[in-house]
Amino acid sequence: MQRALHIDPGKCTGCLQCEMACSYENEGLFNPAKSRIKVFTFHHEGRFAPYTCTQCADAWCQKACPVDAIQIDRNTGAKVIVEARCVGCKVCTIACPFGTVNYNTASGKVIKCDLCGGDPACAKACPTAAITYIDADWTGLDKMRAYAEQSLAGTA
Repeated sequence: MQRALHIDPGKCTGCLQCEMACSYENEGLFNPAKSRIKVFTFHHEGRFAPYTCTQCADAWCQKACPVDAIQIDRNTGAKVIVEARCVGCKVCTIACPFGTVNYNTASGKVIKCDLCGGDPACAKACPTAAITYIDADWTGLDKMRAYAEQSLAGTA
């Protein structure tokens, strides 16, 4: 059974624990700027929304990579960056319609959510369960992807 991150913005308090946990897990330091998940703040509404890679079934980032550096993790289904192959061209960052593939200036490579190998640090750190890691059938992921594809098709 595939699992996926489920994000409920209504439960998010904007504490940034997910960003801190992600950066520590992946970079070894507490620095939200190096996180693969971001919490957007909607100041006028007083609400927050965590956002990260949706692991698209038909991943544009993966298709765009000229060196085949984005591979599917057989255990998690996540699209992961094979750092040894990445040449830092940033084509995948342009191809991602959601802006969740980012360039790491320190390494000269791109970074994105890899679901922490199946044990996402962001979900473990979230004190309000705004981020959970559940069976993909329960996330509405297919509906979200279908809506995204429909929206993108309308812009072509």
